[in-house]
Amino acid sequence: MTVSTVRMERAASAVRSTRTSRPKIKRQLVIWAMLTPALLGLGVFFGYPLVANIYFSLTRYNLLTPPEWIGFRNYIYLFTQDPAIVTATLNTLWLVVILVPVRVISAMAVAGLLTRVKHGSGFWRTLFYLPALVPPVASTVAFVFLFNPGTGPVNQVLKFFGIQGPLWFSDPAWSKPSLVLLGMWVLGDIMIIFLASFLDVPQEQYEAAALDGANGLQKLRYVTIPTVIPVIVFAVITGVIAALQYFTEAAVASSVASGTAGVNNGIGALLGYPANSLLTYTEWLYVRGFSNFQLGYAAALAVVLFVVASVFVGILLRQFKAFSPEDAS
Repeated sequence: MTVSTVRMERAASAVRSTRTSRPKIKRQLVIWAMLTPALLGLGVFFGYPLVANIYFSLTRYNLLTPPEWIGFRNYIYLFTQDPAIVTATLNTLWLVVILVPVRVISAMAVAGLLTRVKHGSGFWRTLFYLPALVPPVASTVAFVFLFNPGTGPVNQVLKFFGIQGPLWFSDPAWSKPSLVLLGMWVLGDIMIIFLASFLDVPQEQYEAAALDGANGLQKLRYVTIPTVIPVIVFAVITGVIAALQYFTEAAVASSVASGTAGVNNGIGALLGYPANSLLTYTEWLYVRGFSNFQLGYAAALAVVLFVVASVFVGILLRQFKAFSPEDAS
């Protein structure tokens, strides 16, 4: 009797587990069915191009003849012989280190001020956000003309006050800081996100901090910033990725400041004007790939850029994790 009872209990438990596992399997199938379009798109538009790019980086390829396998020669040339890679890399890193923090801090400051505006807040929010809606080419062209050293309104105003304005985009010492000013002018995309996050901070936390005797800076440090850490992480990571891929603004600024009418002429004839101070990594990648038709070497440059961007993102995520509210508690 005991043996038969045990067998019956085992059979009953097997039936129950089968009944409970069927709904789980159905839910998993539904989930995978919903994820299938996204996974297919990810594989077709990211996975396959990434694998193909890695393959082409190990070949000599000019887009006109079949790829020729050369192993790691492109990478060896990149790290040992490329004459412009150091300049392009340093210029890009300068943008990462200077442009990204300046834009994030400026966007936070403007958003913080807009949260305190009592009258006409909609007008001021629209005013600060509008430059972000202008296409990058148009905004860069307008900005270069505003900062024209001879006839630009900025230097004319400085001259009125007895100040000799710099050459801005025509001076290697001022060209990159001029791009930073351009980045601050079009910070509306980040500012609007910070504004929404600041307005979402519970007022009860500010009231509790005020009861504890906290001043404005202490409220910012212990209430506002810990609450909006995810937004700061998003802004910094997207800013770093955009800075590593910085192309349009630098190319157009070089073209217009040098007096060249077209962007293509600026990239080909006066790349990085003035004096290679605006030569970025992606500009050099573009020239080697689509001007010199060295697609294999350009693919190697792209692979290195992808690895560097991934390392940057990983480091930033680990650093910001230490400031998250969960870890702090």
